[in-house]
Amino acid sequence: MTISVQTNASAIIALQNLNKTAGDLQSAQNIISTGLNINNAKDNASVWSIAQKQRADVGALGAVQSSLNRAASIADVAQTAGASISDLLNQVKQKVVAAQDPSLDPTSRAAYNTDFQSLLRQIQDVVNNAVFDGANILDGSLSGNISFLANADATSFVTLSTQDMSLGGSIISIAATATIGTVTAAQGVLSQINTSINSVNSALGDIGAQSREIENHSTFVSKLSDVLNQGIGNLVDADMAKESAQLQALQAQQQLGVQALSIANTAPQIVLQLFK
Repeated sequence: MTISVQTNASAIIALQNLNKTAGDLQSAQNIISTGLNINNAKDNASVWSIAQKQRADVGALGAVQSSLNRAASIADVAQTAGASISDLLNQVKQKVVAAQDPSLDPTSRAAYNTDFQSLLRQIQDVVNNAVFDGANILDGSLSGNISFLANADATSFVTLSTQDMSLGGSIISIAATATIGTVTAAQGVLSQINTSINSVNSALGDIGAQSREIENHSTFVSKLSDVLNQGIGNLVDADMAKESAQLQALQAQQQLGVQALSIANTAPQIVLQLFK
């Protein structure tokens, strides 16, 4: 090999290798600092694109989960209120049956009627207050059933049916102005109360079944989101043990490269010995 002070081939090669090692070292440090083997499209365009799509789906499933949580809360409030209404109706029936006793004096009958009307007002109060986030499926304020998101594309929905439990409605047929002040009036209300109790219990069964469906679907969405996150991790996450070993190897290579460049840079000085 020609000895030259103009061109130091050994130093050029050593510098190229050192630059390559420095680049690899920076890549390894980026991987370790982010925990990602593929952090952007430059690292691996196709895999990064797949991971980004999956991240979008996970984000959309978060919105689905929020919608289902709202559905579950509305259903829970309705079930709690419905159970209270059912209990109140049982008390109403007790008053209605007692009011049919022909031996009651006017004062006692009036007392039963007062209790009866108080219970009706309580039922209506429960119905009016069965609200969560502005939604009440028991007071007839909604024109139709409520639909909630069921998938990430917003093309599938789960439904929560409205159940109008207002007094004088389709489920509780007893009017708010009903009275049991006479035996005849109490007999007429008894038929309505029996029908209303059955209707309320049936409506609560429907709400309970839909609540279970919402709960099951919410569990599925949560698990699906977890699986997608695991899939994203399989695509882009770095093997930290492997990267740690790689980092230490590159650090050693960098030190050796610096030494090799230093040695190569001293080679032209040999020429000085030829001119002593």
